[in-house]
Amino acid sequence: MNLFAMMETSGSAMQAERMRAEVVAANMANAETTRTASGGAYGRQHVVFAANAGDPEFSSALDAASGSLAPGNSPEGTLTPAALPPLLPLNLPGSLNNSGSIAPGVHIAGVVEDPSPPLKRYDPGHPDAGPDGYVSYPDINPLTEMVDLMGATRAYGLNSSAVQAEKGMITSALEIVKS
Repeated sequence: MNLFAMMETSGSAMQAERMRAEVVAANMANAETTRTASGGAYGRQHVVFAANAGDPEFSSALDAASGSLAPGNSPEGTLTPAALPPLLPLNLPGSLNNSGSIAPGVHIAGVVEDPSPPLKRYDPGHPDAGPDGYVSYPDINPLTEMVDLMGATRAYGLNSSAVQAEKGMITSALEIVKS
């Protein structure tokens, strides 16, 4: 049994949860964004996790050449690297092992834009108002985002505790070997 592989798995889960927290923060920061560079209201983002590089679902979704999700294998067909906010990378450091293949553990398969339609609010004086006087706002509920952030924070903390416990076990094992 490889103790360090368990630490790597917890570390990859911590990276994935950090990314999830960053996406939630981006959603909250853009809750009132009515115009983006691509046009229209900001679309709420979701992080898609992939469990293990050995899983058949993960392997079939990954394009072997690019390491990104193959078209048509994403939920609702909406997963694209372009859906990422500018400061959030799709490939996290440490997701590849020394041989260049994907390491086991938790990985971010991508970031998906929520397909729900934007909310319409009547505000004829707004610069982004349509001819009918309605403005499209992102369908982002701050309460939902806070629950997602709390979940990411809790999962990060639990993985951190697992790493600390494993470090304690390794230290104890070394003390046993010394005596």
